[in-house]
Order: sequence, then C-alpha cells, then structure tokens
Amino acid sequence: MFAFMGIRKKSDLEHDAATLTPAQVIIGGIIGAIIFVLGVMLVVRLVVS
Repeated sequence: MFAFMGIRKKSDLEHDAATLTPAQVIIGGIIGAIIFVLGVMLVVRLVVS
C-alpha cells in the first residue's frame, strides 16, 4: 500500500525493483484499480441515494 502512495525508503524501493517480477506489478495494479473503482462506485451510490 505504501508503494502505491510513494511513501518508501530509497533502499526499500531498490530492493523491490530488484525482486519484483513484471507479472506481480501488473497483478497488483489490476487489483488496486478494481478496489479503487469499487470504492468510487460505493461513494457515488451513497451520495446519490
């Protein structure tokens, strides 16, 4: 979660860049996007109703 927000130490960033695979990054991005879209939909439904 902190990686999505950009709150990381430089050493942690370098470690993640060396160990993560592209598939892990893509899957994490898709999951994050789904959670974001569902959250926006929930907020819109609460405001509209």
